[in-house]
Amino acid sequence: MNMQDQKTAAELLWQAANGGQAIAPLREQFPHFTNEDAYAVQELNTRRQLDAGARLVGRKVGLTARSVQQQLGVDQPDFGMLFAHMAHADGDPIPWRKLMQPKVEAEVALVLEHDLPEPGITVAQMLRATAFALPAIEVVGSRIADWNIRFVDTVAD
Repeated sequence: MNMQDQKTAAELLWQAANGGQAIAPLREQFPHFTNEDAYAVQELNTRRQLDAGARLVGRKVGLTARSVQQQLGVDQPDFGMLFAHMAHADGDPIPWRKLMQPKVEAEVALVLEHDLPEPGITVAQMLRATAFALPAIEVVGSRIADWNIRFVDTVAD
């Protein structure tokens, strides 16, 4: 996949989010869509959000459960960004109408005392950086129609 295709995929996701209309799976629209392409698309939209004034407040690790990995035919977790407009404190209203195909999952949130070095951190570095853990509820959504997702779709989305 070339850079122009990555930009096109990023634009499709951006328009889906802003128009509230889910799109066909990216892996079907771009048959040679690799994991690396998916992270490049994610990075393009991350930069676009930051340029639009969004504030990055954390990172997300997904696909951590073996059962979900098996369901999607993957053997690794995926990683994404958490922006301030996506985080809600206990008691805050959730903007359900703005979410695409929302689902709710129980999670564990780690609150860090300091930033982690990138890339390739060790478990020891992670433990030293963690101030505390707490239960969290994740409201997940998908810009991919009917949740017809595979690894590359979740990463890019």
